[in-house]
Order: sequence, then C-alpha cells, then structure tokens
Amino acid sequence: MNSPSNRHFGLAPSPWVVRFAPLVAPGKRVLDLAAGRGRHALFFAARGVQVLAVDRDAAALATFAGSPGIETRVADLEQRDWPFSTERFDAIVVVHYLHRASLSHLLAALTPDGLLLYETFATGNAVYGKPSNPDFLLQESELLELARKTLTIVAFEQGCVDGAPPAVLQRLAAVGRGRAWPPTLPQVTLE
Repeated sequence: MNSPSNRHFGLAPSPWVVRFAPLVAPGKRVLDLAAGRGRHALFFAARGVQVLAVDRDAAALATFAGSPGIETRVADLEQRDWPFSTERFDAIVVVHYLHRASLSHLLAALTPDGLLLYETFATGNAVYGKPSNPDFLLQESELLELARKTLTIVAFEQGCVDGAPPAVLQRLAAVGRGRAWPPTLPQVTLE
C-alpha cells in the first residue's frame, strides 16, 4: 500500500483523526484501512471501539495483533476485488493511503449514519518528497467532491501542513445522511 513509513509521521494518531474520533461511539465498528503498525486501530480500540485493521503488510499487523478490540486482516486491495462487499462499518479511517478504485467501495461500506475520516497526500506534495507520483496524490478538492455526493461534510481541509517533513494534504470528516444533523462536534481550542 502506498503509504510513507512511520518515520515520517510517528506512531501517534493523526490529530485530524483524534479531533473527530468522538463522533464514533464506544461499541461501534471501525475499519482502519492501510492500518500499518496500528496507530489508529490502537487509538480507537482504547476508546472502546471494535476495529478491523487491514493492511497488506502482515509483519506490520503482527506488531499489534491480539490487542483487545482489534481484529487484523491481511489484504492487498490493489491486487484483488474489494474484500468487504458484505460488511458495513460505523466508521472508516484512511490515513496516508490512496487507491482510487476503492473509493466508491468505501462509501458503500459505511452504515447510513457512518463516519468517513480520510487524510492523505495531495497535488503539490512532490515539492516535499514522496509520494510524488500523481496516481497517489489527490487532485484539488477531490475528496470533497467524492464525499458530497452521498455524505454530509462535517469538515474539510486541504493545503500545506507544517511538520517533519512538511506535506500537502487533504483531510475530510463526513457522515452518512442517516445521522442526525448537526452532529455534536468535539471542542476545538483555537490558538
């Protein structure tokens, strides 16, 4: 799966995911796609959520396999059919991964009131390093346009993000239209 190594972003969960995690109630079912070494799976499981962590890297999944509240599954989404056609999730988390052929499947795998949390690289990131291949970079507003067809947008960001290293990202939090509106949002302290 085309995600940078953890040396780029550490093992802490993404601040974007942490910010919107309260929209997933304990006991719900979350799909952590391209889970890597489990930073988001472990974070959600600690919140009392049931997590299915999926990655093609069996060794990465093995580092947290057996953790309470987490089921791991090895799957290469780029080499086979969508493996979750009969499963539904209350939330889907995708960070630093893009395989456009699976995007419509993600939307279909959400429950009617489900949450999609997505954060990945966008056009312009080549200036900062990898990924630089346009196949792995979202076009301007691509996530927003995809999600607004079937979901209600809670938050969307795109642009340069300072960090080690800096990057160009798109971030999306969107809920199924079966969810009561407006959702109760987590408090954010503006600096």
